[in-house]
Amino acid sequence: MGASIADFLAMLATERGAARNTVLAYGRDLEQAEELIGTRLEDAQPAQLARLGQGWSSLAPATLARKVSALRQFFGFLVDEGLREDDPTHALPRPATRRPLPKILSHAEVEALFATAEEEARGNAPLAVRMLALLEMLYGSGLRATELVSLPLSAVPRDAPFLTVTGKGGHARMVPVSQRADTALKRWLALRGSDSVWLFPSRSGHISRVRLFQLLKALAVRANLAPEKLSPHVLRHAFATHLLEGGADLRALQTLLGHADISTTQIYTHVDAARLVKLVNERHPLARARASD
Repeated sequence: MGASIADFLAMLATERGAARNTVLAYGRDLEQAEELIGTRLEDAQPAQLARLGQGWSSLAPATLARKVSALRQFFGFLVDEGLREDDPTHALPRPATRRPLPKILSHAEVEALFATAEEEARGNAPLAVRMLALLEMLYGSGLRATELVSLPLSAVPRDAPFLTVTGKGGHARMVPVSQRADTALKRWLALRGSDSVWLFPSRSGHISRVRLFQLLKALAVRANLAPEKLSPHVLRHAFATHLLEGGADLRALQTLLGHADISTTQIYTHVDAARLVKLVNERHPLARARASD
């Protein structure tokens, strides 16, 4: 990794408080761009950056947007630091601006997941109770996968119904814990049998994000749901969308999800609008009359 890239990543971490995963992703993006253009990235000319469009032509719009954003921020950093006079990023490919709607689960699918998890936890087997607690925290509190698996034992509330969660960029927030989730957590704590500092320990620390994905997909199969439909992020989306359907305020939802910008939260208004349009098209008396014709 070149010195300029390393300095830029250090700035992201220290001055902007970027999360470790974000810094790593940006580092990979910048190094891959450097490999594609065949020269040091800080010396790249517009014509060389323009060639990235062909090299990235098969990428999903969201991935392309992240890579372009990384490059724009990198060259902006070089200009701000006086390491370069011009900004060549006008030559970068332009990603699609439309943001895809998040995948969500229906209420019936969520109920099927919980029915299976609750039935399996009925016998108080530790791993089954742990699965129920993980599910309750994902859907009941809208936690990100990394936030959930890295919860320290000290984050569990003693009296107040809140968790202290450290989110992206190291920002802490208070997350409400429902009575259902609180009950599941207490059941898990009684069976946990570990002196680890982590709420969900493993042999090497805490359970990983990958392991959480695997556990959820296996649960989906047992609940007769398509495993590709389920992930921690999908449950987070379901939490947000179902709260909004129930009348939650968008600002309150922003706080619960830990979004720095309200525009990120506003995607859920589009999800809800899409659901309402579908409802009108399927359930309105005139729509049903046309279908019968």
